[in-house]
Amino acid sequence: MKLDEIRAAEARLLLTTYDRSPVLFAGGEGVHLIDEKGDRYLDLLSGIGVNALGYNHPAIVETIARQSRALIHVSNLYYHEGQAELALRLTERTGLDRAFFANTGTEAWEGALKLARAYAGLRRSEGKEIGTKFLAMEQSFHGRTFGSMATTYKAKYREPFGPVVPGVEFVRFNDVADLRAKFSNEVCAILVEAIQGEGGVRPLTPEFFAEARALASSTRALLIVDEIQAGMGRTGKWCAYQHYGIQPDVTTLAKPLAGGIPLGAVLCTEEVARVMHAGMHGTTFGGGPLACAVGIAVIDTIEKEGLLAHATEMGKYFQERLRSLATRHESIIDVRGKGLMIAAELDSADLAKLTVAEMLKRRILINCTSETVLRFLPPFIVERAHVDAAIEALDEIFTEHAATHSAHAGGKLHG
Repeated sequence: MKLDEIRAAEARLLLTTYDRSPVLFAGGEGVHLIDEKGDRYLDLLSGIGVNALGYNHPAIVETIARQSRALIHVSNLYYHEGQAELALRLTERTGLDRAFFANTGTEAWEGALKLARAYAGLRRSEGKEIGTKFLAMEQSFHGRTFGSMATTYKAKYREPFGPVVPGVEFVRFNDVADLRAKFSNEVCAILVEAIQGEGGVRPLTPEFFAEARALASSTRALLIVDEIQAGMGRTGKWCAYQHYGIQPDVTTLAKPLAGGIPLGAVLCTEEVARVMHAGMHGTTFGGGPLACAVGIAVIDTIEKEGLLAHATEMGKYFQERLRSLATRHESIIDVRGKGLMIAAELDSADLAKLTVAEMLKRRILINCTSETVLRFLPPFIVERAHVDAAIEALDEIFTEHAATHSAHAGGKLHG
């Protein structure tokens, strides 16, 4: 089917949940997607942080082929080789003790919220005074299922589906005083992203993160860190919280975990894990043989190819080039991020939207979040030449926009 035929079919058959760009992709190689005409697009979004190893990486392709011939699915009523092996790799790299595998990031987050409420219930049964309240952050994004949505800040995600799950209060981002004021024995967990993704690639300050850890520890509430976008090496460490030297009680992973095969994970301490017993939580598909095999391959490949160090190096280079660009274009008001999780904030939502569209015309894929923030989540295998191509395109777009804006201003002045 051609693009027009597919668009017409989707318009008839699908819920209108996506505002898709008019491109039909048919393949991919390395950091490039390939459309049905054979044109190549530099993907600096990597499927919104999923395709960490790019497209058609031999380690992923070969693992899928091998595992699919052996066993794709088996019920979690039985054992298979992959879950314990993948859990060992993840616990060793995150500093946590136990894992539960889900299908997606939002399901992993739901599991983390359930752990917090169950742990609070266990502690109440032991005579401790602790409530059921969650403290989440303003501008947070944790997913679209009901619990995840309730802990996601922006009203546009919550209000159409209200009433949402109760018991959530939002704290001003990086405001230590507000965190202290809202924390009490009623709180069972503090919920943070070490670096907010959908919220505009905004990192926690060390002071705020340390205070969240200290407050949670003071009552044995849980500190839960969402690493769904920032984790699995994107920031140059396995988890973004490792840049701060802070250990959470629970964390969640997903996006790049299995190289494009759906897989999420909840990781927790041994202390928290004691609340769970058979039948309290579960999943049909989560942690299946195929996804786990690919997850193992992704971790092993990241280490074998030195991609944590490469993400650090390329991230620094990308930010340096963006900051240099900002000296020439006053419309760029901030550049921030860590590793290959990078943002360039612009002074106008219209310009941000225009820039994404103009980059697409130049066959470079990025997106805009929080209205004014250009977000870059390239595959870990990105090279300097790819960064240079993006900077050249951005320079051209901003220069053209400034010239057009100046011409319009001049016309109004003379008129």
